Amino acid sequence: MNTIVLPTTLTCKGCVESIKPHFNASEKVKEWKVDLSQPVKMLTASGEGISESDVIALLQKAGHNKLNPEDVKSSDLPQIGGPMDPPALLANTVPFWNDVPVWKRAGFNTLNCLLGCSIGDFGMVIFLQAFYPGTSMTTQMLLATITGLCTSVALETVILKVREQFDWKSALQTAFSMSFISMIVMELAMNVSDFMVTGGKASFSSYSYWLAFGVALVAGFLAPLPYNYFKLKKYNKSCH
Repeated sequence: MNTIVLPTTLTCKGCVESIKPHFNASEKVKEWKVDLSQPVKMLTASGEGISESDVIALLQKAGHNKLNPEDVKSSDLPQIGGPMDPPALLANTVPFWNDVPVWKRAGFNTLNCLLGCSIGDFGMVIFLQAFYPGTSMTTQMLLATITGLCTSVALETVILKVREQFDWKSALQTAFSMSFISMIVMELAMNVSDFMVTGGKASFSSYSYWLAFGVALVAGFLAPLPYNYFKLKKYNKSCH
């Protein structure tokens, strides 16, 4: 039986709960545990034929990862029969902004946020233009932003409940706390770009309206992406 021990980006009991469904469902993992008593949270997993890549893949399913070597302080490492083997920490190092897997994960997280924001944002814009065409641009942008934030939090909550198996209260709190800044940046980018293209006066039948729609989606995706990457890379906090 192989035993893998890794420093992880886990921080608390909530993090451990988020990885539990994946590790419990794995056929390769027979036993696993996380030591939360140390500054660096060590995960130990045992099983027949299990490898480090298997453990990392399970962590990444829940939005976590092996701790980056540059974030590890030697004084924080647990002393279990001697210091942790330095080569294990120094392997696969990449510059902070060049981590392709993290960019992919951040992009996926950002798309989830974009979908949630778009549902409420453009839904409100369509509703106001169809039934209250005299609404001022300021009011329209404010209502669209608020609605977009609400639908994004709602979608994030459902994703955490279904995919990560959180309870509803924890899912709502987590969705609100981890993605709120990202969503605000996204909403501002979407509404500002829409206003710059249309001036807030384009109708559904206008070419400029649909051009603005596409520009707003692109801007809404790109604006918060670096922030989401930074949070995921540095602190392992993400908008799922």
